[in-house]
Amino acid sequence: SLVSGYECSGRQVQLISLPHRGKGSAVKAGMLKAQGHYRFLCDADLAMPIEQLERFLPPNIDSWDIVIGSREAPGAQRYDEPPFRHLMGRVFNLIIRTLAIKSIRDTQCGFKLFRGDVAQRLFTQQRLDGFGFDVEILFLAQRSGLLVKEVPIDWYYGSESKVRPLHDSIATLRETLQVRWNHVRGRYQK
Repeated sequence: SLVSGYECSGRQVQLISLPHRGKGSAVKAGMLKAQGHYRFLCDADLAMPIEQLERFLPPNIDSWDIVIGSREAPGAQRYDEPPFRHLMGRVFNLIIRTLAIKSIRDTQCGFKLFRGDVAQRLFTQQRLDGFGFDVEILFLAQRSGLLVKEVPIDWYYGSESKVRPLHDSIATLRETLQVRWNHVRGRYQK
């Protein structure tokens, strides 16, 4: 349900109230409620400086359907990340690439831009409510032949992050297997 709406720099901003069902559920609701020609998703901790948003917008992206921030693309910089977290992320991404998404180096970076029509199509098909939604959305994009570009970003590790590395990685892995199972069962329309 809509909680409130107000003007911000001439644009309508709406806050929506949702039952707590996970990050994927909240992102899906926001993406489907949004009206813009471009819909940008960013992590609440702003680990990527918001000034880098221009890297995701025209003319920098022109013909891409989805542009995702990447901590692994050439030119990306990581700051203050403990070595064990980086290693854990690389191992996890290798598993994701083996099970679901072959061509993307950093599926879990929380900074993604979608063309409005693409967001509408993909998030309507989304089935997962947890952290695995990133994998699901990018799997659907890859399966649909959409053009996905990885953009190198500067990324700052935040020790106050609410992400629980081991617990959330296991949950996302379980959801990645669910994506494959949903695909086999024909739960995703083309």
